[in-house]
Amino acid sequence: MDTAQSATVIMDFEAWVTVITIIFLLCISGFFSGSETALTAASRGKLHSLADRGSVGAKRALTLTENSERLIGAVLLGNNLVNILATSLATSLFLRFFGENGIVIATLAMTALILVFAEVLPKTYAILQSERAATIASLPITILVALLSPIVLLVQVIVRSILHIFGVSSDQTESGAAQAEIAGTIALGHVEGNVDRDDRDRLLGALDLKDREVNEIMLHRSDMEMIDANNPPQDIINQCLTSPYTRLPLYEGDPENIVGVIHAKDLLRAVNKLMRHEENNINALDDFQALNVAMKSYFVPETTTLDDQLREFLRRKTHFALVVDEYGALQGLITLEDIIEEIIGEISDEHDVDDQLTPHMDEAGNYVIDGAMTIRDLNRALEWSLPDEEANTIAGLVIHEAQMIPDVGQVFTFHKFRFEIAEREQNKIARLRIKQL
Repeated sequence: MDTAQSATVIMDFEAWVTVITIIFLLCISGFFSGSETALTAASRGKLHSLADRGSVGAKRALTLTENSERLIGAVLLGNNLVNILATSLATSLFLRFFGENGIVIATLAMTALILVFAEVLPKTYAILQSERAATIASLPITILVALLSPIVLLVQVIVRSILHIFGVSSDQTESGAAQAEIAGTIALGHVEGNVDRDDRDRLLGALDLKDREVNEIMLHRSDMEMIDANNPPQDIINQCLTSPYTRLPLYEGDPENIVGVIHAKDLLRAVNKLMRHEENNINALDDFQALNVAMKSYFVPETTTLDDQLREFLRRKTHFALVVDEYGALQGLITLEDIIEEIIGEISDEHDVDDQLTPHMDEAGNYVIDGAMTIRDLNRALEWSLPDEEANTIAGLVIHEAQMIPDVGQVFTFHKFRFEIAEREQNKIARLRIKQL
């Protein structure tokens, strides 16, 4: 009798030890699951900011996330070992008390316990407090990665070999992934109502500078205002004073032959100097030479990115450049203001002419749009998504899709929009009526 009681006591003691071990293993499993989620969901930008402020944990977390394959391999290996061990102990325990039915009971019980306490609960906390959880978990996970690194390396070799058989390279990296992630976050924030439309446009405009070229936003040569150096001095001065522009290209003979750029302030200084030093002020302007006050022309290729051109403007401390193609032919001009407007929107002052490119709606519900308006600006203004890969302006898009220069009154439908040619000047589409279908 005493021997049976002793066996029962021993059995009960062993059962309690098994239960405590299972609970301990579930806690470790929850820690692994939460750490994996925290380290993968934590913002590297926020961790970097915390590390700059002296957080050792954030610095360790950053180091861990630099090699995500090794991190995930070590955590999953540890997590699976713990879960399998806990399940085996639970199965052994339930078999002792319930016989063959213990297998089913153990499976159901461990599935519920692992799901709630080792997966959902820790991962939910890790998502809500990702940076804090990643900082706390960084030290033990660093030790785990160091201990399991030989096994993880072996697993990586096996995985990469299998992927290589199917033609998948593990060394492939996505170009511009960080910029794409930032752009996607901004767009998603606008959809969710956390980022204003203007803020979204400014941020995305700044990110797009590297992907856009000068020829997309330049003022085309057909719309440029230029000064003929052979004109009488009084005509040159009058043109500069009446022009809304501060800087005007100066050509001699042929408009393609740009010989300089006149700045209104330099012109006024030169005229003032002549008027003050000449005794006969009436004939003082006869000695005026436009070439003497013109700045040297600055030419840039039309394929220059806006980001590079912005840097060049800042480096050269100039605001004005003439754009040429690969053959050196003049294509247009670009200013520092043009690039800044791509980020913050239209900039106007008291000397600017009224913007004729602003779309407005007519009585029939059509938007009346100038053909020279860029597709990007139109998409921004009306929240549309017309493609701008094949053309820069809305007129160019219509010509590209129609494969012809349409006549007034012709109507086209593409990209879920209706385009009607409202006005044409020679071979140029001057005005369109557009309606979203």
